[in-house]
Amino acid sequence: MTACATEPAAEPGDERATRPTDATAHPADATARPMDVIARPTCVIAADGTYAARLALDGECWFPERWTLDGPEPYAVPLPSHQPEEPGTEVMPMSDGRVLIHRVADGRHTFSLLYPTGPGTGELLLGAVECHDEDTRLWLLPPAPDGEHAYALTAGRDSTAVWLVAGGAFGPEHLAEVPGRCSGGVWLDGTGRLLALDRRLDGRTKTVVVDLGRGGEVTPLLQIAEDSDDRLLLADADSGLLLVRSDAPSPGHDRLGWGVLGSTLPIRFPDCLRATDCTVTPFAIQPGQVLTPERCAVALCIDGPAGSWVGVWRPVERQVHHLAAPEGWLAGAGLWTREGVLQLPYTTGSVPCGVTKVTAPAAVVTAEAPAPPERPAARPVPLQQAPLGGQSPVKRRPLSARPTPEDEAFRAEGEPGGENRSPAPVPA
Repeated sequence: MTACATEPAAEPGDERATRPTDATAHPADATARPMDVIARPTCVIAADGTYAARLALDGECWFPERWTLDGPEPYAVPLPSHQPEEPGTEVMPMSDGRVLIHRVADGRHTFSLLYPTGPGTGELLLGAVECHDEDTRLWLLPPAPDGEHAYALTAGRDSTAVWLVAGGAFGPEHLAEVPGRCSGGVWLDGTGRLLALDRRLDGRTKTVVVDLGRGGEVTPLLQIAEDSDDRLLLADADSGLLLVRSDAPSPGHDRLGWGVLGSTLPIRFPDCLRATDCTVTPFAIQPGQVLTPERCAVALCIDGPAGSWVGVWRPVERQVHHLAAPEGWLAGAGLWTREGVLQLPYTTGSVPCGVTKVTAPAAVVTAEAPAPPERPAARPVPLQQAPLGGQSPVKRRPLSARPTPEDEAFRAEGEPGGENRSPAPVPA
């Protein structure tokens, strides 16, 4: 695997070609991803919420499109190149208004910055990463919280590499090599230093943390049970709230759970997030709730026989609020404000660039039910052993150590057979 940096000449009179790069991220086509890579939304919103980017379709031709979201009304700017893009091309908005694009051709992954130049599109080539092994996949990570860099993963047969693809000095830079095949990608802090990855090793998937500030040092984060597959889906740096997917409470069947980074309490698996006839995927956490993670509103994308709609849930509640998604919603995309307003991007024939704003329903808190009996067979590593945001990860005791009695039971709210059949959405 090799990296190639390119230093193209800036266009005369164009200052934007020499500005520092900033970044956020977007997904590749499902056909180009390994099976265990978490699917990304079709529209990616910058970490600061100012811009979004997506691939738009004009007849049979795909082209990048940038959305501006921080003005009085959202508006879109097309960024077509000299030829149509492939359906699996990744794009991500930059905080300065440029759009990072990831193209693939014959095992060569190229990265460029696109920007509007009057009637046309300017392009600044950053470099390339070459992956000639058929089993190696490369995809962009979610937006880095610092807004100044963009990262990618290359997952091979036995190891996974972390690359800096935008924001560096000399094109793509290899930052770290992680043993095992990794997927996912969640930022744990507000600086873009601590990256959580779901690592497949020895037949099991567990979440680990890669410290990019310490040369890619790897430490464990999630091990709910020795024989479970545990994945981190979302994390909020302000509150420490974590959303996980694991088969620990129901071997062979994944459940959604939540915990708090650094907490002494075990992970809980609310019964209200369990459904038999649809798929529930969290995609946004309300920021700013520093001292009350249990009151953070979590946005859920619910896919069922009736289509896709939005769910809103808080850890303090024992129910999900089901809301109708706007027509043309770019499913899985959205952003919370600190005040609890969910912004959902959508596009229709009459409104090519729109954002619906939904205020989170008031919390409905019920009395705490008694804790279920302990499950002696499960031996989780509690979250207080996880690395804490802002600090370099430190393993506090070996994973093989026997947990103390008070740590032994994870908590699954509701009875084992209490699966829910989700109701149809209701208008917001």
